[in-house]
Amino acid sequence: MPVSITVSAYLVSIIELFGIRMKLFLDTEFTKFNGDLISMALVSEKGDEFYEVVPFRHLMCDLWVINNVIPILKKEEISYERFQTKLRQYLNRFPEIEVIADWPEDFYHFSRALLSGPGEMIGINCKITMTLERRLQYESVLPHNALEDARAIRTGYLKKYTI
Repeated sequence: MPVSITVSAYLVSIIELFGIRMKLFLDTEFTKFNGDLISMALVSEKGDEFYEVVPFRHLMCDLWVINNVIPILKKEEISYERFQTKLRQYLNRFPEIEVIADWPEDFYHFSRALLSGPGEMIGINCKITMTLERRLQYESVLPHNALEDARAIRTGYLKKYTI
């Protein structure tokens, strides 16, 4: 047993050493608590970005979302199918991913985006783990814009954990 633990730890060290596991910092905006996705952003530890806005039912949005999220989306909506295609292409650039977010509902929307139908996924070829990190100090340039918030989460994380 100790040999397999040592080998596993060694492989994890090699993966981290060569940057095979990519940290992606996630933020989403949604219509209301337990509502529909509006936008999703992922920013890698290296700084490359994914940000899209999907069709959503404006009438289902909380007033707070209408006043604080919708005006600062800064991107046109694309179809949900196109969004999933672009997400698949972005994720498949990496063999292993750790998705880091500061709110559990972000993982809900991310996980739903990976589904393409009953018992079907969008065709990702990478290993994905998720980490909820609630102890970060960060300030977004444009709070409640998913891309700016994901950038801020990245900055806060790297500031806290980079030697």
